[in-house]
Amino acid sequence: MTLTLSFLLLLGLCRNTISKGPPSSPRNPAGLEFELPSTNYETKDSYTPGPIGILFQMVHVFLHVVQPNAFPEDILRKIIQKKFDLSADYEKVVHYEIGIIICTALGLLFVILMPLVGLCFGLCRCCNKCGGEMHQRQKRNGPFLRKCYACSLLVTCVFISIGIIFGFVANDHLRTQIRNTRKLADSNFRDLRTLLNETPSQISYVLGQYTTAKEKAFSDLDNIKSLLGGAIHEQLRPKVIPVLDDIQAMAVAIKETKETLLNVNKTLGELKKSTARLSTSLHDVKTNLEQSLNDPTCSTQSEMATCNDVRMTLSQLDDNTNLGQLPSLDKQIDNITNVLRTDLSSLVQEGYKSFNDIPERVQNQTVDIVSDVKGSWNSIGSHIENINEQISIQDKLTGFLDHIDHIETYVHRRLPMLEEYDSYRWLGGLVACCLLTLIVIFYYLGLLCGLCGYDRNATPTRRGCVSNTGGIFLMVGVGISFLVCWILMIIVVLSFVVGGNVEKLVCEPYQNKRLFQILDTPYLINEKWKYYLSGMVLTKPDINLTFEQVYSDCKDNKGIYTTLKLENIYNISEYLNSQEFTKNISGDFENMKVNIDNIVLLDATGKKNLQDFSSSGVDRIDYGAYLAETAKPPTKVNLLTFADGLEEKANKLPHGSLKRSLASNAQKIRMIYHGQVTPLGSSMTTLHQSIQDLQHKSSGLGVKVHNIISSLDSAQDFIANHISSVIVQESKKYGNMIIGYFEHYLQWVKISITEEIAACRPVATALDSAVNVFLCGYIIDPMNLFWFGIGKATIFLLPALIFAVKLAKYYRRMDSEDVYDDVETIPMKNMQKGNIGFHRHQTTPNL
Repeated sequence: MTLTLSFLLLLGLCRNTISKGPPSSPRNPAGLEFELPSTNYETKDSYTPGPIGILFQMVHVFLHVVQPNAFPEDILRKIIQKKFDLSADYEKVVHYEIGIIICTALGLLFVILMPLVGLCFGLCRCCNKCGGEMHQRQKRNGPFLRKCYACSLLVTCVFISIGIIFGFVANDHLRTQIRNTRKLADSNFRDLRTLLNETPSQISYVLGQYTTAKEKAFSDLDNIKSLLGGAIHEQLRPKVIPVLDDIQAMAVAIKETKETLLNVNKTLGELKKSTARLSTSLHDVKTNLEQSLNDPTCSTQSEMATCNDVRMTLSQLDDNTNLGQLPSLDKQIDNITNVLRTDLSSLVQEGYKSFNDIPERVQNQTVDIVSDVKGSWNSIGSHIENINEQISIQDKLTGFLDHIDHIETYVHRRLPMLEEYDSYRWLGGLVACCLLTLIVIFYYLGLLCGLCGYDRNATPTRRGCVSNTGGIFLMVGVGISFLVCWILMIIVVLSFVVGGNVEKLVCEPYQNKRLFQILDTPYLINEKWKYYLSGMVLTKPDINLTFEQVYSDCKDNKGIYTTLKLENIYNISEYLNSQEFTKNISGDFENMKVNIDNIVLLDATGKKNLQDFSSSGVDRIDYGAYLAETAKPPTKVNLLTFADGLEEKANKLPHGSLKRSLASNAQKIRMIYHGQVTPLGSSMTTLHQSIQDLQHKSSGLGVKVHNIISSLDSAQDFIANHISSVIVQESKKYGNMIIGYFEHYLQWVKISITEEIAACRPVATALDSAVNVFLCGYIIDPMNLFWFGIGKATIFLLPALIFAVKLAKYYRRMDSEDVYDDVETIPMKNMQKGNIGFHRHQTTPNL
């Protein structure tokens, strides 16, 4: 039934929606993810019996020992093909069943012989035979035999007790699991309903995700300015932006150059005036000193040397620069002023704007294309929405749900009957276990009373009441054993034959999939079909579709399409062919024309402005002369040092006008240093640095301008000759991205329908629940454990009753006993030879 359901479900799901071959891996556009909501099922995929499973495994090992033969595939194939002839194939059946047949024969022999043996035993006992005579012959090894019999009976009773426990556990486990059958069935039916009910919603969900893909595509179409225009802009950026940045930097450099020239020229004029004033001041001091040295004091012998020293240093009082010879920079300033009459920065900004307007121009020129593409997406959406109506899945699934309802009603109607029959079985099993329990209780009581009441000093005719009661318990157990053991063995044999064969012929081959392999034998079920399942499902019996593969795929929760290979019937690619759907969109993008050729980065005026700046002469200024003059100190000698020396020499002179004059001039020199030399030196240092900066900026000016113009021409040429190819390339990428959303959606639809929708794990779970769980786990395993335990206990009843009969003679009170004469005086060797005189001593019978 489950296979039929799965087949019908496949036909309903996959009509006109199956593709040839497995779908290729879809592209996964960024920001577009699809995922089918998962479905949760109640029924567990596997069944574990719990701790009792160890006992089940023990029975399985026993059955493997009894029945080690391989699965009879040939016999089963002949039975399926209705070619089995018992008269011709009985040898194969006997060979396979030899183990079970032998065990069954032994069981039947036990059933036949035990009542006869019990009857004969009872008759003999009544005739005072077979131990019926209440007389115990005393022997030397009597205590040893009593202990051996007691220990043997105790061990045997332990084994019987274990078997009884197995029987109780199996009987109760079987009843418990039968009660769980309703829950198991309801769970499977709910899962099957979930499978059927979720399938339409899954299909609707899959088809509804087209809206998600469409919204993503519409968002990118509305954002064509940044996506397509921005992409074209980014492709051109490495060629264009560096050139415009260089031109912008050159425009800034032109302004900075003029400012630097003006500052240099102004500072140079001021320095010329400052050096002239310094020269005048030094000349005045020098003249004053010369006049002071004409003082008569210098003509004296002692002061002449000092005056001469002062006179010789007067030549150092002079300025050290020749700034007046440096030419003016007015010409260069005029040339730069003429260059700045053209606003190069504005021209560059126009180039920036022309280039940055590319995305806007792309958006304006693609309005009609975007509208056409959106229309194509909407028309495809209408086609996608019609798929659900063409499949008509809801109408088909309604019939399947009716079948499930009918089966569930039948199961629920039969379950009370099963539970009722199981209650009878449980009661019978309980009676069987209780009978065995009663027997073993009598044996335990006999052992307990016998051991506790036994008196080694008491003679057989004088044994105590407790000991005698123990012997009676043992004999009662023996009597009950003869009465019920054959009945118990009948139960064991019947359940063994049924349970053992079902385990070996159904449960084991189902678990190792040998049953599926037999059903997959070519031409087995239908002589005209190589593979029966493919002939039934696909009407193509030559396709290798097997029961084993279908079951395995369902266990792996694969979709019914993949499981039943319905790609051999239906072709979803023909219905969901992305090329058929996207050819209009592709055509729209191929016809897209974007014209952005008239981009001007810098016009002829801007180029001429750069060339004028290159020929302005700034780079031809004699920077060496300027730097050499501005690097000199303002004076030939350090005036502070000169003033200190002059004052030191004046201190050597005697007091008078000469000394005062020299000291006064020394003070003037210091004032000249602080008032004129120091500012002049600072200004010259600043001018020197400015000239160095100007030299650095103007260094290689012609080459720089030439390189900029060359890069500009190259970028402009690239825009003129290659922008069309860039537009085509980026337009293709953009179109592929928009189409990729739809292709990704279609691929996901194919994968969802073929691999995820209607995943058939509930079908395999239902089959497992029916065979592996209900039949084998709930019924056969406990049944096998029951006959194993009861059979074990019943078999051990045979040695137990023998030991009990033997042991009872040592516990019961006898009617007569052996009396020995002169036992202590007779040599041991005579006793061994039987030379002891004795007579039977009769006592009153013990009732």
